[in-house]
Amino acid sequence: SEYLTFRKEYTDVLDSHTELANYVRLGGFPAVHLQKYTPDEVYTIVKDIYNSTIFTDIVRRNQIRKIDQLERIVKFAFDNVGRTFSAASISKYLKSENRSIDNETVYNYLSKLESAYILYRCSRFDVQGKEILKTQEKFYLADPALRYSVLGYSPDSVAAMLENVIYLELQRRGYDVFVGKMDSAEIDFIAVRQENKLYIQVAQEIGLPETEKREYGRLLDIRDNYPKYVLRTDVFAGGNYEGIKTMHIADFLLSNEY
Repeated sequence: SEYLTFRKEYTDVLDSHTELANYVRLGGFPAVHLQKYTPDEVYTIVKDIYNSTIFTDIVRRNQIRKIDQLERIVKFAFDNVGRTFSAASISKYLKSENRSIDNETVYNYLSKLESAYILYRCSRFDVQGKEILKTQEKFYLADPALRYSVLGYSPDSVAAMLENVIYLELQRRGYDVFVGKMDSAEIDFIAVRQENKLYIQVAQEIGLPETEKREYGRLLDIRDNYPKYVLRTDVFAGGNYEGIKTMHIADFLLSNEY
């Protein structure tokens, strides 16, 4: 909603579904929406913001000498938005490139990226054991354009960035947000705010019956009465599936119902 309000000051705003696609592609840094820029121009502006933050808020402030090491960890985290990983998996990845780094150093770098508000850590929550798990977290980015300015744009990454946008909006609304674990299945988000709780699955599109069964089935397996949502960007019939509410992601982001 803040993005749309800002855009209205400088340009003609399209329908919310189209604007969501633009937001995921170009991000929400105000500087890139003051006039009409090409995606390449946007990513050049955002790369400058990124470089300034990395070198001023992280490298210089923490006197980091191995800048190449830091940048490789950033790229790994950016490339794995929406996937669980650990410091050990980053360390293993770097060792495969003949670059040795211990787990503690990896976590130290990730914490510095969090302190600079580039990354946000999302812990896993065991739905059955009702406890926060200390391993295999997810990390999300402060803005979608950060990923594309560093790694380049790829249509294959849109699903992960839609998940990223939902995570940021839930945080903005004051929820504590977790990735849900239920046996071997994963719930994209469990969002908790005082006595309120939401369960959310995010999908770019649900094309096959087995995909639909998987996305909705995970929520149906949770035996409580808190609201459950499947959020998507494709065309769907009806808004309710056995008590689970289906919404377009743009409509959810602009909704006042949660």
